[in-house]
Amino acid sequence: MSDMRIALVTGANKGIGLETARRLGQAGVTVLLGARDPDRGTEAAARLGGLPVVPLLLDVTDPGSVAAAAKRIEDEYGRLDILVNNAGVLTGWGRPADLTAADFRAAYEVNVFGVVTVTNAVLPLLRRGPAGRIVNVSSAMGSLTLQAAPDSQIPIMSYSSSKAALNGLTVAYAADLRDTPITVVSVDPGYCATDLNRHTGSRSAAEGAVVVAGAALREAGVDSGRFLGDGGEVPW
Repeated sequence: MSDMRIALVTGANKGIGLETARRLGQAGVTVLLGARDPDRGTEAAARLGGLPVVPLLLDVTDPGSVAAAAKRIEDEYGRLDILVNNAGVLTGWGRPADLTAADFRAAYEVNVFGVVTVTNAVLPLLRRGPAGRIVNVSSAMGSLTLQAAPDSQIPIMSYSSSKAALNGLTVAYAADLRDTPITVVSVDPGYCATDLNRHTGSRSAAEGAVVVAGAALREAGVDSGRFLGDGGEVPW
């Protein structure tokens, strides 16, 4: 078994996911670049030419696709060291009263249920490594403390509540894996300009990836169950 660390980044053919793959590859990690469109995944990996990045067909909303991806990782690498649950969607831009249940279902399908599907599929592979690490890409919009502040803006409920639920998953997985060498954290990359927000963010995807990749590369075991951002701890 190779000593090189193996990482899976979901939703990695663009935006923060692509830049996270770049930074992990630059750190000498073999990166499996997850993308639901095989052509886009191949093109994205090609843009990172020279780095140890391999495209991987993966649709987090399709259990069959997730199972096939996990099988490929097992067959070709035998283990996984880092999982970055980056794939995410933003649905329903209206005020809370204007949103529909369908807006929430679409957000949760990727941002919450997809994370559970992928994490559970690759957890046996993470257990085979010396110190696995799960990084859930969340958002300050998922912080109930920040959203409840008197001066906060009206949250995009379908998105922000899904990220709050994702933070709940982080806490639950961290507690469940407390007696193992696997670390689980949530990260807030900041308000980055990506397709998700129609490129309205004030930070670049590359700047956001510094936070995500930094969390993925930190020493395992020291911060499990925490919510980390550019400036340190983010309140739940």
